[in-house]
Amino acid sequence: MGDLPSHLIVVPARPRSGRFRAAGIGAFMLALCLLLAGGTRLPARPSPAFLIAGMDQIPSPPQGTSWAPAPLAAGGLRMVAAADGQRFVLHTADGERTFLPGVNLGASTPGGQAVSAAQYRAWFAAMGWLGIRVVRIYTVHPPAFYQQLAAHNQADPERPLYLVQGVALPDQSYIAKGNLYDPAVTAAFQRELTDAAQAVAGKLTRTGAAWDADVTPWLAGWLIGTELDPKAAVGTDRRNPAAKAVAGKYFRSSAGANPTERWLAARMDELAGQLAGLGLSQPIAFVNRPATDPLRHPDEPQRQEDLFQLDANHVQPTAAWSAGTFAAYHAYPYYPDFLRHEAELVRSGDAYAGYLTALRKHHAAMPTVIAEFGVPSSIGSAHDGPLGRSQGDHSEQEAMRIDAELLRMMAGRGLAGGFLSGWADDWFRHAWNTIRHQDGSRPGRWPDVLTSEQHLGLLAMDAAGRDSAEQFLLDADEAWPARRVTARTDEAYLHLDVQLAGSPPGTLIIGFDALPGLTGAPMAGSGDRRPDAVFALNLVGHTGQAYLRDQLDPLALDADVPASARGPAPAGWKPYELLLNRPRTLPRTGVRLPVELQNAGYLRYGEPAEDSRALWHADGDELTVRVPWALLGFADPSMHRVGVPQTTAGRTTLTSEVSPGVAVSLTASGTDQALGMVTWDNWDLPGYTERLKRGAEQFRDAALTVTSG
Repeated sequence: MGDLPSHLIVVPARPRSGRFRAAGIGAFMLALCLLLAGGTRLPARPSPAFLIAGMDQIPSPPQGTSWAPAPLAAGGLRMVAAADGQRFVLHTADGERTFLPGVNLGASTPGGQAVSAAQYRAWFAAMGWLGIRVVRIYTVHPPAFYQQLAAHNQADPERPLYLVQGVALPDQSYIAKGNLYDPAVTAAFQRELTDAAQAVAGKLTRTGAAWDADVTPWLAGWLIGTELDPKAAVGTDRRNPAAKAVAGKYFRSSAGANPTERWLAARMDELAGQLAGLGLSQPIAFVNRPATDPLRHPDEPQRQEDLFQLDANHVQPTAAWSAGTFAAYHAYPYYPDFLRHEAELVRSGDAYAGYLTALRKHHAAMPTVIAEFGVPSSIGSAHDGPLGRSQGDHSEQEAMRIDAELLRMMAGRGLAGGFLSGWADDWFRHAWNTIRHQDGSRPGRWPDVLTSEQHLGLLAMDAAGRDSAEQFLLDADEAWPARRVTARTDEAYLHLDVQLAGSPPGTLIIGFDALPGLTGAPMAGSGDRRPDAVFALNLVGHTGQAYLRDQLDPLALDADVPASARGPAPAGWKPYELLLNRPRTLPRTGVRLPVELQNAGYLRYGEPAEDSRALWHADGDELTVRVPWALLGFADPSMHRVGVPQTTAGRTTLTSEVSPGVAVSLTASGTDQALGMVTWDNWDLPGYTERLKRGAEQFRDAALTVTSG
């Protein structure tokens, strides 16, 4: 295991309860049933070097039938996949596969560390274990990705992972220019297309690196472009009204195509030409999303979310490109708002299912693939969704259940595939309602459990703590309300272990002072003016609430929310709340909708193994607490920086102050108890461990069901 990084060396957990023993019994019964049904063998479990934590608790997948590629020849080109009407057909040794369960894979890990060859090997093994048949990447990955994908597929030829290669715009300069036709924008994207075509064939050399692995035997398709900015697309059309129709050898624009669609058709034709030069043909599509879909949404309250229509029907393959094209959408069940207000969708009983059906109906002559979907397993949410499918505020088990439900829905509605977003939690991602709360100069250094977009993966990237030594804050047998308190920190939380004295109190206030210079009114029930943040815990009712001082409340960075819309709090304090929706007006009815907030400071009680959102638990006189950095007001704990909103001329912006550490105090029955200060070292390179999320077997069962093996 010479190239296996230390953060990936994970000893599988020993089963500890009947729940885990039941998983083992389930695996035995599955094997027995398969043997009685005809002797189908089970695949060998991956070697320990490729075993990700959590895989040992998921039964072995059935071997089933072969997924080995069986390419066809058409027009002198080799193709393993093709569009056939509304079907996306993958040609395999055991026949045509017409639904592709997939996953999206990013190109980096926490802190911007490169993905190692060993990680790719472990991830590919785990993907296969979960019934995933396609991995989609957004851009050219380092050579190790293609090398390890080829090695994985050669080692298990009957169960390969197919690839959908993405080619993203290399930058966002087209937005400022308002013009995709800008020569620099077009030339840069053309270079990306050329490099990607060479990379998949093992023929690319750039910046001193060589892509020498040919993965084209398992190349199922292409997705080019990114989610286009609607205003920039409108600008593109206005600046280029005379853009010529595309009549390429492999792709053409239809008579109704707008200039943006013509630009995409030209790029698709250029990519097809590159592939044809390699003797290949694969389905090629461009990325789209609901905000720029070809449907009209008159009940959408946000004008920019129905400003521009982009239609895959307007880009057509010629007879020379037998692999064809398809429609691809990044479509989530919680946004845009038309999913909550469009009358026809609401009447259907399941607006997201109705929307998928509408997309498939519109694209009557081509397959429709949902290239991104899923719900986050985060404490924070960013938007409410119909039927509880919100943009966060889900436990891991609940998120996996919903993801499995959506995958089955896509297959049941006749779509051609669904690619979960994503494989691994991504500490680099931002959510619209927390991005202003954070210091953006050092992304990826810490995971924010309130940022929903960081928690969309099947693979949890857990903070490991480079500086996790236990610190004693109190050790005094006669003290009250606690006699012993220890603390430690990691990239995600400040952890407290509290041994309460005597009979535990009914309520407990935990105070946190990160900025000694900031004082004010004490929290109700306490006389301590020092804390900047508090956790108020009801030890009997098992409820709790996090509060911040008014001066640190980040909600002012996002909107001017009236006091009447805020949750209750003592004078000088605010409950920790996140903005879910600003006030808006439904365009057809004129109904004014109020601001929507999430009480992100609600402190769930329980064990993280049962609910990943749980932040505290008591067992007799032993109290354990996990304190997310954001609930203490930190904008960047890796640099000890606390966010301090400042309002000037009616505009609120984020400033920050350096914290010396966090002084902790306790209050019970009017008695204040000062403890020590929790300190930690700044960090640049975060530590992390990997594990499959709890409940991942639900997604795996859905993936196996929709492909029937």
